[in-house]
Amino acid sequence: MSKDKKEEFSCEMFSNKFFMLCAAGGAVACGSTHTFVTPLDLVKCRLQVDPGKYKSIFKGFGISFREGGAANLVKGWAPTLIGYSLQGSAKFSGYEYFKYRFANMVDEESAYLYRTYLYLAASASAELVADAFLAPFEATKVRMQTTPGYTSQMRKAMPHMMATEGFGVFYKGLVPLWGRQVPYTMMKFSSFEKVLEYLYTNVVPKPREQCTKVEQLVLTFTAGYIAGVLCAIVSHPSDTIVSKLNKDPSASIGGILSEVGIVGIWRGLVARIVMIGTLTGLQWFVYDGFKVYTGMPRPPPAEMPASLRKKLQGK
Repeated sequence: MSKDKKEEFSCEMFSNKFFMLCAAGGAVACGSTHTFVTPLDLVKCRLQVDPGKYKSIFKGFGISFREGGAANLVKGWAPTLIGYSLQGSAKFSGYEYFKYRFANMVDEESAYLYRTYLYLAASASAELVADAFLAPFEATKVRMQTTPGYTSQMRKAMPHMMATEGFGVFYKGLVPLWGRQVPYTMMKFSSFEKVLEYLYTNVVPKPREQCTKVEQLVLTFTAGYIAGVLCAIVSHPSDTIVSKLNKDPSASIGGILSEVGIVGIWRGLVARIVMIGTLTGLQWFVYDGFKVYTGMPRPPPAEMPASLRKKLQGK
């Protein structure tokens, strides 16, 4: 039966086609979900950079709508779509690739025992690469969303930023972007893996292979949402810094910390928890759904090797 099942797969596990499909799935998952929550992201950014005007999430939505209608709430959707599609492609395929490569550097038992470190190393490596693709579009998005009267068209914003401030403006926020995204992604992937493993071991009354595809996708979304809440908390201070740096390229990290203080650095956290929790849960759901749709093999949650189980049982 397992043999017949394998023949249904559209590619071999960890083949070049497998990683290419992971890249496509990551682009769809991240590009679509980030674009979907553009209005919430816009209000969150404005709350971070101008708390005097945008005092709360609801007031932020109200002010933004009154000033420019529905179009004002989706400002920055284009750099969001392109930037996060590129980032998601590199992040998800990179994670699958690095996890596979790092696991093969050690024996099977060590890969299982130290799997959390493997998840952390693989996700950090993938995100470092992915953010190089994201940075220019993130800088453009924040400038468009937080600068009053700025153009709402990416094709005008990017050339204007390049002409007036040089190419470096697109990577001014790269280091704080790493500071936000790398811890976020490490938490996103490692906590997702561990929560999913816990759910299948302790909550679901039957093995994963006996669950329907729909049941598996529901568990994927649940684990993704929990991971997203943890991600939002871990990465929020850096997110505030990134928003302020992209709004005002002349600012420094130290100056921003002095200006906003210990309380201000957490401003907008509730909006971000709602946004990132939903977004991360949906990303994992879309990514896993893409794998199901394209007939890809899907690596199961980590299982203890038989040899290690025998050792622990004293056999």
